[in-house]
Amino acid sequence: MSNTPHLLADEFPADAQKIQDLQAANPRFDKICKEYDQVNRAVHRAEIRVDLMSEADEQELRRQRAALKDQIARMLADA
Repeated sequence: MSNTPHLLADEFPADAQKIQDLQAANPRFDKICKEYDQVNRAVHRAEIRVDLMSEADEQELRRQRAALKDQIARMLADA
């Protein structure tokens, strides 16, 4: 477990500009990125114990984050 947030710019450093461009041009991509950021913040807050939750709930958030990241990666590859 890492206490470092998984920011999209850190996850896809070579695609930082492409992410910004797609967010501006594609509402669906922008929505997915915003959802990723929201879930990512929740995971980070759980990791640093700001928001206490069960391990199962934290794992579910991690699965959601991974699924969103995969979706973003596919959209970046297709762009």
